[in-house]
Amino acid sequence: MTRAPLFVPSVTLRRYGSAEASDVHDFHQIVLGLDGEMDMAVDGRERRIDCHGAWIIPAGARHDYWAAGENRQLVLDLPFASVALPERFFEQARAIEIDPLVTQLVQSVALRADAVDSATSRRFAWQAATHLCGALMSDVPDVRLEEARGLDFARIDRWLRAHLSEALRIADLAAHCGFGMRRFHQLFIEAFGETPHRYLQRLRLDAALTLLADPRETLADIALTVGFADQSAFTHAFTKRFGLAPGQWRTVPKTALRQ
Repeated sequence: MTRAPLFVPSVTLRRYGSAEASDVHDFHQIVLGLDGEMDMAVDGRERRIDCHGAWIIPAGARHDYWAAGENRQLVLDLPFASVALPERFFEQARAIEIDPLVTQLVQSVALRADAVDSATSRRFAWQAATHLCGALMSDVPDVRLEEARGLDFARIDRWLRAHLSEALRIADLAAHCGFGMRRFHQLFIEAFGETPHRYLQRLRLDAALTLLADPRETLADIALTVGFADQSAFTHAFTKRFGLAPGQWRTVPKTALRQ
């Protein structure tokens, strides 16, 4: 049987030099400030970031970057269909301020990234990326202008993350947002880049990665916590997405992130 290609996120520590350089890539990228400062210009918008900021860089956006002194940045490369994030989050390039709790998480991830070896790098990248992206989504303010276009993607994303264990009916969510089922489905795809069912499935599996890092959590309990009917359904979905069964995934926990 031929396995579909796996689009794996990347989490790396990088240093930027004083000579200006440019790049364009076919995946989304988030540059999170860690040590020192660095400057970036994307689509004519220039901003310096430090440990309190980040750059959101959509796929296909040319970005120029440089740094005047010593620096380290934590960089997430996010191919489409890797970590669950609304597609509209990457609608335009922008520099953002990040919450102190996100800053602490960035520092924690950076410490662990230095210790990752080749045997654990793939699992670490998935876990760190899902943890960081979840933290970033919790920090996105409600954007009322989105209502004119359809959906407030940040508010809906946070609501879904808070209700993963529930037997969610998309029709109920549509009604909660004030839309009929067909219109809601259309607007959701425009904002998130995929159907509500597929996005919710990826959110549930993302959340499972953090729970798998805790050896006290049984696979059956994790399955129920993230909204699967039973361990068998969870194992099937997890293996299909990540290429390993949940029990195999958690066999090397030493670089795991913990809440």
